[in-house]
Amino acid sequence: MDFISNLFMGTGLGSILVYLCLTAAIGLYVGKLGINGVKLGIAGVLFMGILFSHFKGQAGSDPLNSEILHFVKEFGLILFIYAIGIDVGPRFVSSFRNDGMTMNLLASSTCVLGTLIAFLIFLFADVEPAVITGILCGAVTNTPGLGAAQQTLDANSAAIEQAGMGYAVAYPFGVLGIILTMLIIRGIFRIKLDAEVSDYSNKLDKGKSKKLESVEITVSNHNLFGQKISYIKSLVENELAISRIQRGDSFVLASENETLQEGDVIYGVSSTEHIEKLRMKIGNVEIGMKKEVSGALAMFNVLVTNRNLAGKTIEQIGIYRRYNANITRIYRAGMEILPTKNTTVELGDTVRIVGKRELLTDIQKEIGNSVRELAIPNTIPIFLGIFLGILIGSIPIPIPGLPVPAKLGLAGGPLIVALILGHKGRIGKLDFYMTPGANMMLRELGIILFLASVGLSSGTNFVSTIANGGYVWMLYGALITFVPIFLVSIVARLMKFNYLKICGIISGSMTDPPALEYANSLAPIPAQSTAYAAVYPLTMFLRILLAQILVLLIA
Repeated sequence: MDFISNLFMGTGLGSILVYLCLTAAIGLYVGKLGINGVKLGIAGVLFMGILFSHFKGQAGSDPLNSEILHFVKEFGLILFIYAIGIDVGPRFVSSFRNDGMTMNLLASSTCVLGTLIAFLIFLFADVEPAVITGILCGAVTNTPGLGAAQQTLDANSAAIEQAGMGYAVAYPFGVLGIILTMLIIRGIFRIKLDAEVSDYSNKLDKGKSKKLESVEITVSNHNLFGQKISYIKSLVENELAISRIQRGDSFVLASENETLQEGDVIYGVSSTEHIEKLRMKIGNVEIGMKKEVSGALAMFNVLVTNRNLAGKTIEQIGIYRRYNANITRIYRAGMEILPTKNTTVELGDTVRIVGKRELLTDIQKEIGNSVRELAIPNTIPIFLGIFLGILIGSIPIPIPGLPVPAKLGLAGGPLIVALILGHKGRIGKLDFYMTPGANMMLRELGIILFLASVGLSSGTNFVSTIANGGYVWMLYGALITFVPIFLVSIVARLMKFNYLKICGIISGSMTDPPALEYANSLAPIPAQSTAYAAVYPLTMFLRILLAQILVLLIA
């Protein structure tokens, strides 16, 4: 049984793999255990790594190889960050519309306030620079920020370990503090959840001007009688996607050469912001109930998996020219897009088509509709994107007042590149689409490797640190967690923000999924998740950058 002893007491690659796997498996299980709905979540991996590392040290064994753990930690961080950027990239620009700018300002304020409090603690308390940086990252539950800070401390292994311990000590209240703030704000303002749900739903209904709707337009403009559908499409190119025409008791497909007649009713898709324009150009418009397409016509959704079509416009693909069929909607990354001839179709899109029933098989074959094809890993863009991210992250950024230039690092660089690639979708013939399952797998694998490595490399002296005054670090972490999000929540509520949106904002400002899970449990509406997604990219970037700036200011 000596080989087992060697694995658990050794320091090499085999021992590291054993501990990484055990830390991940047991840590994830522990993270799922909750008390009153509050769970450690992915942080369970971190604490299990600390526990294993502590007992390994108590047994008299040497620490695991720090260079291998460092590589695993950095590679895991890159995978995690890149997957996040690709996922939120398509929604990043749109998040700044409506009240998105205000939400991002509120969330950014928590980042700045937290960093300021950490700086003041450093000035007036006897705390090492690496420790207060780790406490800051743990208090705001931002693992990539810790990774960026540790890269800045790269020349000092002792400081890296101190930062990891500070992070681990402050992390628990970082999670609990957000939930506690939600409860306190709810009590102070005597908030009733039912009223907040109704308020959000009412405002959502009023703001649906860009939501796509099925419309029925009775043709009454005499100038259009006898005109071909191709002409009508050019007349309302950006306002209406035509699917079919009702003529008497039957439906005919709106093919390019079909001519309009008096009494025709055009069925199609538009948004309510275009209703008046359509009424003036064509005739009376009604928001129609979704009706089943029957008879010779059929309506079906097709998944775009043909890589040769990705990046081409609807005009270039030419479905409407070669088949008796029209594309009426495009679904992409949770959004509905009104198709025009110049609309680009991307890999992974779902297009809704209305056409002759017997053409279904041919159209599906041309567009793809193969989940298996889409599931084939598209790995070249991943490594290319990471490569570009590392290059960007290595560029020195001179900041007045700092002794040395800051860098986006291995966390910030890949994040920025991934956001851009996720938003663009493609560069030339290279598409950066990643299936939701693949993205989640890459993200989970990355954060698990990172947290397990942090725990295993920081846990040797963890218990002794707490016993020798480390409990004070918890108090510092609690201040950094609670004060900024409490003040921002008060301000947001005084600005008449919906309470459920506030919960999403402060969860996103702390980039904390467990807090979002709790917020989502308060009410079955998307207010919390939408706010979280709107502020997450910017605050993630700020957390990474501010952690580095703090190190450079005080180290």
